[in-house]
Amino acid sequence: MKVRKVLPPLCILMCIPLASCSRAVVHADASSPEAVPVHITQVISQDVPLEVEAVGNVEAVERVDVKPRIAGQIRTVAFTEGKDVTKGQLLFTIDRDTMSRQQAQQQAELDRDIAMEQQAVAVAARDDASQRQHKADSDIAVKLGQLGVISGQAVNQSVTAGDAARSSLRADQAAIAAAAGAVKADRARLAQTQLQLNFSDVTAPISGRTGAIAVKAGNVVLQNDTTLVTLLQLAPIRVTFGAPEQALAEVQRLSAIGSLEVEATNGDHLPAKGRLDFIDNSVDATTGTVRLKATFSNADRTLWPGEFVNVRLRLRVDPNQLIVPQSAVQQGLEGKYAWRIKSNVAAMVPVTVLRTCRSTNSPSQPGSEIAVLGSGLSLGDTVVTEGQLRLTPGAHITPLNTTPNP
Repeated sequence: MKVRKVLPPLCILMCIPLASCSRAVVHADASSPEAVPVHITQVISQDVPLEVEAVGNVEAVERVDVKPRIAGQIRTVAFTEGKDVTKGQLLFTIDRDTMSRQQAQQQAELDRDIAMEQQAVAVAARDDASQRQHKADSDIAVKLGQLGVISGQAVNQSVTAGDAARSSLRADQAAIAAAAGAVKADRARLAQTQLQLNFSDVTAPISGRTGAIAVKAGNVVLQNDTTLVTLLQLAPIRVTFGAPEQALAEVQRLSAIGSLEVEATNGDHLPAKGRLDFIDNSVDATTGTVRLKATFSNADRTLWPGEFVNVRLRLRVDPNQLIVPQSAVQQGLEGKYAWRIKSNVAAMVPVTVLRTCRSTNSPSQPGSEIAVLGSGLSLGDTVVTEGQLRLTPGAHITPLNTTPNP
């Protein structure tokens, strides 16, 4: 009987904690869910350029490997390597002693042959006078022979002498022609030697920047064999790059209307602006690209031959396009979507993306990727750019930032 009296109080004590726990669980379930912290931005309208981006290579418009046009020893180097030179500026001088002696010899040969020509002319003049005299004598002898005054033998001798005089005159005329030919050959050799003497002064064929000097004073160089220095024209300069074949038709169409603007960037320098001036006549089957070339003024020498640069070819500008940061667009099983925020509540909205490009107008994130929207969102809508993994439809959010433009 005593045991039965003790049990009811114990049961009452055990039920009190259970009831308290039940009330605590009900209270926790009834509280509002925790807000998800996210970064947000707004959908804005902006003019968006359609551009082709590629990696290009800078090349000089003109490049000349300066080589000697005569063989000889380098006497002097008249410029500083790595500096600019102008067209016609003296670069090297080659020893001309051998050529000078050859010129003097050829001048002497020319003078001799001129004298021989004059001698041949004088002999021809003498023989011409003799031939006329013999002709007159032979004519008189023939008439006297017809009259019987002189014998036929005398007549024949006079006629033979006249024929010999004519033959001698013809020989003299041939000698004059030979002497004249020798004089012409001498003049040609002398002119060639004088030209080679001029080649002993090596001048710059173009204006440009010199590279490293390949030979120093005292070295012997061969004709058209040794490269003395390389000249590169730096302004203007050209950039070669490839564009995908899908853009070729648009590039051709717009190039026919007017020259297209091209930007080239290397490092931290401001973009250099140029104009497209070459479209190759075929598409490279291995890469699926067509080679393009653009020319830049390069007055500040920011572009350097041989370096690689980031190239942007602007085809057109699409006005008033709805854009968001690329990070706001997510890929789901049913396509692309974005999280739209209204009254701090998230909703999943399907979107279509026309294309993506780099932002050029964002002061906070220049060069960031943006998405050009076709449908799904409206101007001024607020979307989530970071923190989407914790979101579910209807979830409450806490903005971690204001809503700057993309």
